[in-house]
Amino acid sequence: MAAARGAQSVDLRAAMPASPIDTWIRDCLSQEELRARSVIATVFGDAVAPRGGRIWLKSLAELLAPFGINERLVRTGVFRLAAEGWLEAERHGRLSAYRLTDSGARRFDGASRRIYAPPRTAWPDHWTLVLFSPAELEASQRAALRHELQWLGFVPAAPGVLAHPAAEPRVLAEVLERLGLAPAVMVLQARDLALSGVPGLADRLREAWTLAPVAEAYRRFIARFERVQKLLPSGHSPEPGQAFVMRTLLVHQFRRALLDDPQLPPALLDADWPGEAAYALCASLYRRLHAPAEAHLAERLRGDDGHPAPPLSDAFFERFGGLPRS
Repeated sequence: MAAARGAQSVDLRAAMPASPIDTWIRDCLSQEELRARSVIATVFGDAVAPRGGRIWLKSLAELLAPFGINERLVRTGVFRLAAEGWLEAERHGRLSAYRLTDSGARRFDGASRRIYAPPRTAWPDHWTLVLFSPAELEASQRAALRHELQWLGFVPAAPGVLAHPAAEPRVLAEVLERLGLAPAVMVLQARDLALSGVPGLADRLREAWTLAPVAEAYRRFIARFERVQKLLPSGHSPEPGQAFVMRTLLVHQFRRALLDDPQLPPALLDADWPGEAAYALCASLYRRLHAPAEAHLAERLRGDDGHPAPPLSDAFFERFGGLPRS
């Protein structure tokens, strides 16, 4: 099975009763190579962070089992995330738990805003410019700065200048602080002057973003998850375990498409850009799935002492423009 690299083969036909929803889940898992580390990151950001950011290792393994990710791969995945500074381990006798580090929590919060917030529709026609002197930064610092800002959608506008038309200041500030480069750069907002014969930044940079693969990823997402809408007639909810798997796959696939999206304003995109439609579909399905999925999580995240799972944060209910609390 291609669900997880190195995972033991799992017979999903034997493990799940044959229903339309189960068939969709089985087909989705069979068509994707899910890496344990990436799925763990999705589960932490989508499900664990809103409930305090801490989970027992055995509970995480139970949550990931339906994805064909065995306990060995779970241990390897959380170890790597801990080595990268996202998580930290806790030992309680023979039991282990993992929680988000302060840095990991901030990074997950930034990613969450990017995933769950609606796309920008208005653009004040100004650009965010990050200026730095290449001679004053080490090669590793320049590489880290370019890598992190390119993830936010920045592109080179000139030597020592990175530009984006709709950057979020708080996210940019957090990245520069985390890299320790805030004192070494200048951040400006600029607007093109309408000078005759002088092309503006939009004209110069329009080809700097590689958008065709992003558009194709959004279209694949829409094609796959439009099938889910047809499987969930009005008023019908899947079983809690099914809802958790479906919601995780929904966010995981949307996140993968979104990671390469520079999130340009509509004024700089083609009229048939599918990003907004993909977001609307993701929001609609998330609203349908979140309540039964949370019922499943509340049961799996109970403490060994029988204490209930931590309550959901208020920020969770702000996702996708607002989720019902009941």
